[in-house]
Amino acid sequence: MKNSTSLTGIALQKFKKNFWGVFSLGFLTLCALTAIFAYALAPDNSQNANQMHLSIHSKNPGFSIKMLTIPATVEEQNPFSVFFFGKKNADTEIPVSNFSLKQNTIEINEYTADGVDGLQKEYALSLFPKASSVNEIPQKYISEKNFLLGTDKYGRDMLSRMLIGIRISLAIGFVAVFISLVIGITMGAIAGYFGGKVDAAIMWLINVTWSIPTLLLVIAITLVLGKGFWQVFIAVGLTMWVEVARVVRGQVMGVKQMQYVTAARALGYNDFRIIVKHILPNSMAPVIIISAANFAGAILIESGLSFLGIGAQPPTPSWGGIIKDHYAYIILGKPYLALIPGLAIMSLVTAFMLIGNALRDAMDVRNS
Repeated sequence: MKNSTSLTGIALQKFKKNFWGVFSLGFLTLCALTAIFAYALAPDNSQNANQMHLSIHSKNPGFSIKMLTIPATVEEQNPFSVFFFGKKNADTEIPVSNFSLKQNTIEINEYTADGVDGLQKEYALSLFPKASSVNEIPQKYISEKNFLLGTDKYGRDMLSRMLIGIRISLAIGFVAVFISLVIGITMGAIAGYFGGKVDAAIMWLINVTWSIPTLLLVIAITLVLGKGFWQVFIAVGLTMWVEVARVVRGQVMGVKQMQYVTAARALGYNDFRIIVKHILPNSMAPVIIISAANFAGAILIESGLSFLGIGAQPPTPSWGGIIKDHYAYIILGKPYLALIPGLAIMSLVTAFMLIGNALRDAMDVRNS
């Protein structure tokens, strides 16, 4: 097969030869698929994986326990909604150490961490609609639950919280980068193309925005917009456009001097068409590389905001929020509760940085 002679083809061939770039792309694709199918993969598919069992809080990875489920009546849910947003689960789950069957009831001993027999409780057969006799209750309503990554301080399944939390990290990166690209490319292109007072005004705005610490600016915007999921997305996006704008401005100032742009002006094309059709397509390579770095930066900023308590709000699972809930456990003998989300954040950010480096090498014409 003949090698491509187009710049895009050459860049793609160089990218394929970069092991870490390809590995990172595969890892991020896996993360994206995990985010899409999070509730299908999570052992706890309730909304936000928020089934609490305080008696089994902070258990080690691999912990398993018998769980009695007492069903609750809830309205029928759309399967599509359950698949993507979780099940509205009002069932009561009770960890049990042992149980015995009586004439019309089941008697259980609630689980306790110290090994002492817990409270004894009896539940009538009428609470279990799918069981026609007491003997069917253990088969249909008692199951062995395994917690592969253990439980958090509220007794929630850590694996489920981690799987659903990846949605926040990827979504914040995507939305923040999209907002930063829209604003940054627009402002940079206008400043670079028209120059003069327009350029001076936009550069003044860029420099003022750049001089404010990113986290401080995000906190200020979040306080104005309020705490919440979408507010953080907008706040992070509004702080990341300045670097894109500076790079686009510099690229446009160089490209607009090219002969094909002069020819487009001579043909009578308007400024908008010249910028969109002729200048920007030839200025995008550095922007693509910056976007990968901004994706990583957005994930770190969101994690920091969640750690400070002004990011995604409970019970929504967020990797930064999980660290916030458990950082004290680092010195209390269970550091994995904070290390697991910390390693997840590190892996995701590293993957984006490696992809950025691979794209930089692939698009560097001097190494062609």
